[in-house]
Amino acid sequence: MKFWKEHTGLRALFIAGFFFAGLALVIYGWTQTGKLSGLGLMVVGVVLLLAALMIYNKPFEDEKKSAGKK
Repeated sequence: MKFWKEHTGLRALFIAGFFFAGLALVIYGWTQTGKLSGLGLMVVGVVLLLAALMIYNKPFEDEKKSAGKK
């Protein structure tokens, strides 16, 4: 996708935001031992970490593979 290749500053901002928010939620959820809300916060944190990883990998996707998925 050309958008993420052309807007590297925006991409870096999203990656940093998702990474630090996800890390904070995982750590805060970890401190809530024995509570179901802590598990929920940790799951949301992991989702944010995976979103940061997805945004990081977007510019490196092979366009041949993504064209076949349409």
